[in-house]
Amino acid sequence: MLANLANVLPIFALILTGYIARRSGALGPNATREINRLVITLALPALLFDIMAKAQPAQIWHPGFILAFTGGCALIYAATLALRLRQGSHLADAAIDGLNAGYANTGFMGFPLVLAIIGPAGMPGALVATIITVCILFAIAIILIESGLQAEGRRRDILRRTALSLVKNPLLIAPVLGAIFLVTGLPLPKPADSFLKLLGGAASPCALIALGLFLAQNAGRRPRAGVGVQSLLIGLKLIGQPLLTWLIAVPLLHLPHDLALTAVLLAALPTGTGPFMLAEFYEREALLTGRVVLLSTLLSLLTLPVLMALWPA
Repeated sequence: MLANLANVLPIFALILTGYIARRSGALGPNATREINRLVITLALPALLFDIMAKAQPAQIWHPGFILAFTGGCALIYAATLALRLRQGSHLADAAIDGLNAGYANTGFMGFPLVLAIIGPAGMPGALVATIITVCILFAIAIILIESGLQAEGRRRDILRRTALSLVKNPLLIAPVLGAIFLVTGLPLPKPADSFLKLLGGAASPCALIALGLFLAQNAGRRPRAGVGVQSLLIGLKLIGQPLLTWLIAVPLLHLPHDLALTAVLLAALPTGTGPFMLAEFYEREALLTGRVVLLSTLLSLLTLPVLMALWPA
């Protein structure tokens, strides 16, 4: 419990910093959008490139783990997407809600938590989960969002406009370019490596500060989707995803103890800031997403210790 609390305290501290900065007037009403643009167009692409370029094939090739974690993500995302579309949500909103329910905070919380509970043996799994979540799941959501938004134009231009938007999107270009270094084994030049570390390191703190700014700016407002949808998304994230991941990892694949625990533990993490960044950037239901990120992180202080207590030694 204390280790989990220590891992999430910096998250709340950064959100609170943004909240206070906006309420005190230290940052103005345009700060949320501008800081979020910094993350989307510069910092996060640098981080995605860095993750992909430095990954080692031997580290990330764990078929059972990949299947278990990806299966949990995919099933939750697809189920949430289908449910929200059936409830009448726009495709762009449903795609973001899928992230709310299936986008685990592997980058910020996953590595220190796995290191504390599993040890160094769990680090490759945390890297794989980060690539799956931040690169692949994120890319699928962007494709769906762009498809939904372009569909509002003339039908004959949908494919052309969607393809053009995707090709110009730095969040999709960066991991693809990074994958070239992964496949070829080319080393990053030292100046480029330092540049990416500095720029990519700004992604998480800036995103959390932007979330705090946004929450302060919209204090007192209620999401259009309502408390029921918010509770559903949080429940799917904190309970549904780890449960499905466990079903695939243990009864179905019979993964070794530590590998299965790593997959389930990472799946049980709260929602990361990625969905909020997309919701704010594309001007969708960012208030709902912001609350899901905040509340799921807070509730994970209870759900993660329960998971560890129930897991057999």
